[in-house]
Amino acid sequence: MENAKLRRSLTVFPLVLFGLAYMAPTTVFSTYGVVAEITKGMVPAAYIIALVGMLFTAYSYGQMVKAYPVAGSAYTFTQKALNPHLGFLVGWVILLDYLFLPMINGLLIAIYLNAYFPSVPFSVWLIVFVILITAVNIIGVKIATKINLLLVAFQFLIIVIFTFLSIKGLLNGMGSGTLFMGSPFVNGDIPLSLVLAGSSILCLSFLGFDAVTTFSEETINPKKMIPKAIFLVALIGGGLFVAISYISHLVYPNFQAFKDPDSASLEIAMYIGGHLFQSIFLAGYITGGLASGLSAHASVSRLLYAMGRDGVLPKKIFGHIHPKFQTPTYNIILVGIFALSALFVDLVTASSFINFGALVAFTFVNLSVISHYFIREKQRKGINALKYLILPMIGTSFTIWLWTSLDSKALLLGLGWFGIGVIMLLSNTKMFSKRPPELSIDSAIEKEIKA
Repeated sequence: MENAKLRRSLTVFPLVLFGLAYMAPTTVFSTYGVVAEITKGMVPAAYIIALVGMLFTAYSYGQMVKAYPVAGSAYTFTQKALNPHLGFLVGWVILLDYLFLPMINGLLIAIYLNAYFPSVPFSVWLIVFVILITAVNIIGVKIATKINLLLVAFQFLIIVIFTFLSIKGLLNGMGSGTLFMGSPFVNGDIPLSLVLAGSSILCLSFLGFDAVTTFSEETINPKKMIPKAIFLVALIGGGLFVAISYISHLVYPNFQAFKDPDSASLEIAMYIGGHLFQSIFLAGYITGGLASGLSAHASVSRLLYAMGRDGVLPKKIFGHIHPKFQTPTYNIILVGIFALSALFVDLVTASSFINFGALVAFTFVNLSVISHYFIREKQRKGINALKYLILPMIGTSFTIWLWTSLDSKALLLGLGWFGIGVIMLLSNTKMFSKRPPELSIDSAIEKEIKA
C-alpha cells in the first residue's frame, strides 16, 4: 500500500537495548592492549574523556532528532541544518567509516586467531575471513535477527564471566590484589597528551550509539524517547567500557608484560580463566566479529550501489546488480579487496581511520544544533543559550580536540579522502551552481540495520 506507514511501538527500553547491541559490548577488548601501552595503563581515564565527549554529542543528536523526527544521521542533520554542500562532504567522510569497518573486523579476528594459533600466519586468517564474508554477501545470505541477538547475548555472557573471574582473582590476591586503585584515573606522571591520544582511539568503541535514530519513525513520541535513548546508550555503554577497562587493569596491571598488545585481552582471559575461558572468550569474540563483518560488508556494498544508482559514482560499475544473485557483486568484491588493506595497516592506524570519519560527523552534529536552534530559530534567551549554544559548542570542542589527537597517517588519509570528496562535489554541482546529489546514506544503512 502506498500510504502504509511504520508502526510506532518502540519505547526507551528496547531502543537502549538495540543501541547497546549495535555498539557491540566486546568492542572494549579490541583496543585495550594498544591503548594501555599508549596511555601507560590509564585506559579508564582515556575512556572517561571519550565518554564525556560522546555525552555532549549524544545530547546534540537528541536535539536534532527533535527538529527532524525521521530516520536520519549526521549526514541528514548537516544537510538540513547547515548546508547541502557541507552535508554531501560529511556524508562522503562518513563513507570512509563504512569502508573501513569490514577491514578492521578482519584485522581484529586475524590478530586474535593468530595469537591463539601462532603456527597459522596472520595473513591466512585475514584472507580466509575476507573470502568468507565476500562470498556470503555475494550469494545474498543474511544472518537472521534472532541469531544476531544470540550472538550479542553471548558477548554479554562473556563480559559477565570475565568480570566474575577477574573479581574472584583479585580477592584471592591476583594482579593488584585490590578492588580500588586511583592510578588508572589520576596519575601525575603520565602526560595528558598520552591519555588524550588513547581517547581518540577509544572513540571506536562508541560507534553506533546514534543508531537508534534510524527507528525514529517507529518510536512512540520520538521527540521525547529518542533523545533519552541516545543519551542512555552512550552513558551505559561508556560506563561499561570504563568498568571493564578498570577491572582489566586491576587484574593485569603490568601492561608492559603483554606479548602482543593487539591481542592483550586474550592474554588476560588466559590469566584469569585458563585455557577453557580463553577458548570461550575467543569463540565469542570471533562470532561477534563475523556477524559485525558480514553486516558492515553488506551495508557499505549497498551504500555504494545506492550512490552508483543515483549517479554520484559511475553507474556501470557501482550500480551493477548480479542477474542471478540479485546483489551488487562488483561493490561486494571491491569492499573485500579494500578489506585486504589490513595486511599493511596496524590496529592503531586502522582505528584512527574509522574515528576520523566519526569525529568529523560528531563535530557537525554539534554545529547543526547551533545552526538550527540558535541561529535560524533565534532561540537565544535564558536557558536556550545553554541548550543551543554552550553545550553543543563544548561538544564541538571535545570532538575537535580528539580529532587532532588521531594518528598522523589517519589524518593524512582522511584529509586526502576529504579532498577527493571536494573534487567530486565541484564536478557534480558544476562549481556549486546546483544542489549536490543525495548520497542515500541513511536509507541504505537503515535498511541494512533492520534486515
